[in-house]
Amino acid sequence: MAIRAIFILLGLFVASSALADTYKWTDEDGVVHFSDRPHPGAEIVRLDKSRSRSQTARPTTSPAPDAEASGAVAQPFSYTSLEIVAPAAEETLWNIEGILNVSLALSPALQPNHEVRVYFDGVARTVEGTTFQLQEVYRGVHNIQAEVLDEAGNLMIRSLPNRFYVQQNTVRFR
Repeated sequence: MAIRAIFILLGLFVASSALADTYKWTDEDGVVHFSDRPHPGAEIVRLDKSRSRSQTARPTTSPAPDAEASGAVAQPFSYTSLEIVAPAAEETLWNIEGILNVSLALSPALQPNHEVRVYFDGVARTVEGTTFQLQEVYRGVHNIQAEVLDEAGNLMIRSLPNRFYVQQNTVRFR
């Protein structure tokens, strides 16, 4: 019974330390710091307990001067996910006759003036849209990776690389 009480107390101690206060302060160089320990001039940060730990942080930029005047703050556009749906990773394709059908899942949808670049076996190719065909894909092991570039050519998002295999049946004549 005493061991159970020790484990309960230990669990309560661990839980209370996880709910400790967070302190925020800015140093003389303008760098913002966060800590679980008090610091001279620090303020306590109250976190919304309803927020999930899996939320991703979005980069913020200062608004343009005319946006400040109108009260509207323009957020920079960003894609949340890019995945190669077909061919799937480690998939074996049979008898494709040299034509590879590729399908990408991009969220949100591809924006005007943004382009998709695909690296097929290390060679970059610009393609139209998120569904396309690649020619002259023959038997062997292949790698494909996709990325989206904005109108200035800056990288917006990149997929994980997919390795896949192409097999071709051989017909033997006697």
